[in-house]
Amino acid sequence: MDWSIIISWGLYIVLGLNLLFALAVIFAERRDVGATWAWLLVLFFLPILGFIVYMFLGRQLKKDNFFNLSVEERSFHALQVDSQIEQIRRKETMLAQPLFEKYEQLLEMNLRSSKSLISVHNKSAIMHDGEQKFKALMDDIRSAETEINIQYYIIQRDALGKALIHELIERAKAGVKVRLLYDAVGSRSLRNSDFKELIANNGEVRVFFPPTLGLINFKLNNRNHRKVVIIDGKIGYVGGFNVGTEYLGLVEKFGYWRDTHLRVEGDVVYHLQHRFILDWNYSGSKHHDPENSFCFARHDIKDMSPMQIVTSGPNSDTEHLKNMMIKMIMSAKHRVIIQTPYFIPDKSFMDACKMALLSGVKMDIMIPGKPDHPFVMWASLSFLGELLDYGANVYMYGQGFLHAKTLVVDDEISTVGTTNLDARSFRLNFEVNAVIYDQRVALELASLFESDVAVSRKYTVDDYAARKWTVRMREGVSRLLSPIL
Repeated sequence: MDWSIIISWGLYIVLGLNLLFALAVIFAERRDVGATWAWLLVLFFLPILGFIVYMFLGRQLKKDNFFNLSVEERSFHALQVDSQIEQIRRKETMLAQPLFEKYEQLLEMNLRSSKSLISVHNKSAIMHDGEQKFKALMDDIRSAETEINIQYYIIQRDALGKALIHELIERAKAGVKVRLLYDAVGSRSLRNSDFKELIANNGEVRVFFPPTLGLINFKLNNRNHRKVVIIDGKIGYVGGFNVGTEYLGLVEKFGYWRDTHLRVEGDVVYHLQHRFILDWNYSGSKHHDPENSFCFARHDIKDMSPMQIVTSGPNSDTEHLKNMMIKMIMSAKHRVIIQTPYFIPDKSFMDACKMALLSGVKMDIMIPGKPDHPFVMWASLSFLGELLDYGANVYMYGQGFLHAKTLVVDDEISTVGTTNLDARSFRLNFEVNAVIYDQRVALELASLFESDVAVSRKYTVDDYAARKWTVRMREGVSRLLSPIL
C-alpha cells in the first residue's frame, strides 16, 4: 500500500471540498463583502474544520416570509403602512407632529423597510439602573391582571432569574396568562425543570432556535437578542437589560452595570405586542391568533410622544436598524451622541460618521473602559482611532460596565433598544429598537450622557498614537475578523 498516494489523494479531496465550500460562500449566499472575505480566510486556513465552523456560525437564514404570515396579514399590514405614508405626506392631523416634517424621510424609510408603524399617544420612562428597572418590572408583574408576555435574550439561573420566574408563577396561579420566550444560546443555562411549576399552572414557555440534535444547534450564530415585556397590553419594556445579577451590579467582574431601558405606555405597546407575537408563533408549533389570543387593551394616554418600533434580523432583506441609525446620523445638524458596548461598524456606518464630522457635526461616542470581550475592545479602538482623526470625542466609561445602546441626534430624536454597533447586531441577531420623536426624551438621554462623561476618561488622539505595538497587532487581527465577531 502506497501511503504517499493515499495521502496525496486525500489532500486533493480536502482541497476540492474546500474549494466547493468557498464557492458556496461566494455564490450561493448574498452577504456583505467583508463577511465573505472573512469566511474565505477561515476556510482557506482551516480546511474542513473551517467548513464545520461555517455550518454553525456562517449560514444564512431563509428570508421569504420567515414568520409565515398569511396573505391576508401581509396585505393588511401593507395597507396600514401605505396609509401612514400618505398621512405624513398630506400632513394630516394625527401625524402633523412638530418633528415629523423635519424627519419625514426617516419616518418613511422605517415604514417602508421595517414596516414600523407610527404611534403618537405614548409616554415613556427612561431606566438606567438595574435596581430601578427590575423593581419597576417586578411591581408591574405583581400588578398584572390579564396577561404577561416576556422575552429576554439572557435569563440567568441566579437569584434574579429565579425571582423573576417565581413572580411569574405567582401570577399564573392567580389566573394571569403567562408566556415566556427566551433565546437558546443566551439562556443556555436554563433547564426544563426551572419552568415545571409555571407550566403546571398553565404558563407557557418557548425557546427561540432550540438545538435540533441534542446539544447541536446549527443556528447558534443567529440569536434572538430582543428584550421585550408586555403586561396587560398596557405597559411595555424594551432596551438593553437582560435578567441576571450582573445587571444589578452584583458581579465583581463588571462592577456597576450602566444600561438604558424604556418603560412605555400607550399606542406603542400594541406594536411591541405584535413584535412579540411574531417571535412567539415562530417558536412553537401552535400558532395563536393575535386578535383572539392576546390582549390589546385600551388606554387613556394623552401625552404626545411619537415612536416607531424598528426591528431587524438575519431574515431581513436589508439591515434595517443599521440603515435607520445611518439616516439619523446623516440628519444631524449639530450633535450626535452614541453609547454602545461594542463599536465595530461597517464601512457604510463609518462613512456616515466621517461625513457628519466633516460637515461640522459634533460627535460624542462612549464605550466601556472595562471590556467584556478583549477582541471586541481591540476592534472597537481600531475604528474609534479613525474617527478621532476626524474630530470625534471618545470616552471610556469608568464606573463599571457600559451596556447602553442609545443614539441621540440634535437633542430632538433618539433611539433606545437592543442593537449594538457591530455586524452581529446589524446582520446576525434579531434586534428591536424604539425610535422616539420627542425632545424631552432626547434631552433626558443627553443629560444622562453628560453624567456618564463625569465618570469617564476621554480617549484622545495622543492616547491612540501612544498605544504599544502589541496592542496595534491585536487591533489589526481583531479588525480583520470584525465582520464575523
